Amino acid sequence: MATDKVSPAAAGHRIVIVGGGAGGLELATRLGGNVGRSGAATVILIDQARTHLWKPLLHRIAAGTMDSTDHELDYLGQARRHHFHYQPGTLVGLDREQRLVQLAPLVDGEGAEVLPPRSVPYDTLVLAVGSQSNDFGTPGAAQYAIALDTPIQAARFHSRLVNACLRAEFSPDPVDPKALEVAIIGGGATGVELSAELRNFARELVGFGPSRIDPQHDMRITIIEASPRILPALPERLSAATRKLLKQIDVEVLTGERVTEVDAEGVRTESGLAVRAGLVVWAAGVKAPACLAALNGLERNRANQLAVEVSLQTTRDLRIFAIGDCASCPWPGAAGPVPPRAQAAHQQASHLARWLPRHLKGQPIPPWRYRDFGSLVSLGRFSAVGSLMDSITRGSLMIEGYFARLVYLSLYKAHEYALHGVRKVTLDVLARFLTRRTAPHIKLH
Repeated sequence: MATDKVSPAAAGHRIVIVGGGAGGLELATRLGGNVGRSGAATVILIDQARTHLWKPLLHRIAAGTMDSTDHELDYLGQARRHHFHYQPGTLVGLDREQRLVQLAPLVDGEGAEVLPPRSVPYDTLVLAVGSQSNDFGTPGAAQYAIALDTPIQAARFHSRLVNACLRAEFSPDPVDPKALEVAIIGGGATGVELSAELRNFARELVGFGPSRIDPQHDMRITIIEASPRILPALPERLSAATRKLLKQIDVEVLTGERVTEVDAEGVRTESGLAVRAGLVVWAAGVKAPACLAALNGLERNRANQLAVEVSLQTTRDLRIFAIGDCASCPWPGAAGPVPPRAQAAHQQASHLARWLPRHLKGQPIPPWRYRDFGSLVSLGRFSAVGSLMDSITRGSLMIEGYFARLVYLSLYKAHEYALHGVRKVTLDVLARFLTRRTAPHIKLH
């Protein structure tokens, strides 16, 4: 438990937020419109990327059923509109005594240095650097499998997918039978959603008339899950319903199979099973970024997440907060900490957006309480499944089909609303609706 007392002066106070994901960007936007606009504090957002993309969309970017350019948000533009400052950079260290965030050199795609190593001073620091897939050191995973943690990785997978289709269609050489076969390691939400979107991509691709390949049959999709069933976070009935639907769209599901090796031929499991694949996605396991290990003695758990109090302040420094997937926050009454979900990051950002301005005046941060609204998994145009928490019976309400799809879409709209407001979100929805009528439904490059 941290013991040092904090009573920051509002004038000239610098609030630095590292990480422009769902929680970090929402917090910067709301604080900018409050203390940034009034001049009570300076709000600075640091992120290694130039644009923001809602992470739950990455599986659609990878499959090519959504174009990232239609949904990216420019940090500089958002900062100008909402009275905060943006700096590009990657966190590599922290000087808690001098209160400095240390950033690595910024280099371009050709290796040329754009910005030298820098230090950004802070009075209050919020770490919202998210999470990444955990391959548990599996041999060959880093070399042959692609994770879907960033838009760059999603775009890389899609490029490989399109290149595989082009080689299969136009190469004078015989088609490699594994070229269009995809192995997805992990049967959680990301793996299941990606498999459905890939099948949708294959069905749409048929309409463009490939003659040498049949994407529907040549694209074999296999989910490999170590647990006894897919979607272990959802009730067993919904897990079974999802597996049945995946079977209907020709997605093979292997459960109880722990992956022990990934190589150029595909995936091998502990039971000796070999799954042939030209494309491998790692969608199993979650851990916080490695940079958190260099943060000058802050307490971390085995998944590298920062330990925080219910006030979202780190246990060893009350000037430093952590939210989202990189934070291990107590969940009173539950068996473990708050799960790493987008809804948790959103709620934490809302809590700090409300209370940090009062904190500048010396008021304490009250405890944050997580409200679990359930879990939803989208199967693209095919269906959606999920469980919503029922406030009347204090149980969960199972939902499937069209209604579940609408609820799933509303989550993204809530994120957009937090960043832009009603007017811009309405105009964007209209623009995307019109574009959808004239543009291809899949990205072919």
